[in-house]
Amino acid sequence: MTPPAALRLAYGTNGLADLRLDDALDVLAGLGYDGVGLTLDHMHLDPLAPGLAARTAAVARALERHGLSVTVETGARYVLDPRRKHGPTLLDPEPDGRAARTALLCTAVRVAADLGAHAVHCFSGVTPAGTSDDAAWQRLAGGLGTVLEAADAAGVPLAVEPEPGHLVGDLAGFHRLRTLLGDPDGLGLTLDLGHCQCLEPDPPEKCVRAAAPWLRHVQIEDMRRGTHEHLPFGEGEMDFPPILAALRDVGYDGLVTVELPRHSHAGPAMAEESVRFLRAAEAAPPAPPVAVRAGAEQPC
Repeated sequence: MTPPAALRLAYGTNGLADLRLDDALDVLAGLGYDGVGLTLDHMHLDPLAPGLAARTAAVARALERHGLSVTVETGARYVLDPRRKHGPTLLDPEPDGRAARTALLCTAVRVAADLGAHAVHCFSGVTPAGTSDDAAWQRLAGGLGTVLEAADAAGVPLAVEPEPGHLVGDLAGFHRLRTLLGDPDGLGLTLDLGHCQCLEPDPPEKCVRAAAPWLRHVQIEDMRRGTHEHLPFGEGEMDFPPILAALRDVGYDGLVTVELPRHSHAGPAMAEESVRFLRAAEAAPPAPPVAVRAGAEQPC
């Protein structure tokens, strides 16, 4: 695959929660973004309210009008339960809870197909107290099996995100899930590059190269080692030019979506600063190799 001339940058609507969706799309298009990570939630495209098909068609027209691509994201905090953040999940002890999450993800697949989205994002959830490891993995596999059937029928890849603290919390967890499900073609990966910085043993650019065969969606922000906090660019520890170069090198042509859900109060300004930062980092020349003084001790 020939690497794209430039990465396709997007911004997540969970970081623009104080804007109407039409206004958010207008802002992003005006800033030069290529797409949007659309979180299905009450303030934008509510997946549970009446008239979803008509409202989805209106969003599709708005995306086309603004020239924006889309990924559908399913990380809304309270869309299913106003009292439990991200609950219920596919790991819920109650069958009705798991069924509600499965139904939401299948709805997201239908919305994604109607919008022409390049992927549907989801995550596993945190293992409930008192749930064995084996039971958690079996619940996850059962729920995702149903969603994968819907995604395959709709022709939309499902992109599971390893989330710190969740059952699928890192790349090793993704590969365990992939193996458990029999390595289906429709199962892909959402790689959050900040999460790589936070907890993966390898640096983010190496994670990109290792994950390339399964890469369907990318999220990006700044982050520090060992602390799961999504930061504006320049406030963390990440070195972005080699990370962005790795995405180009592996031929990734999906959206690279800025993920700053706790900065909605300054969403338009964050979106403007983010696209400027990322385009500058993408254009930056690679860092020169560090010269080693003759006879100096080499690190092991």
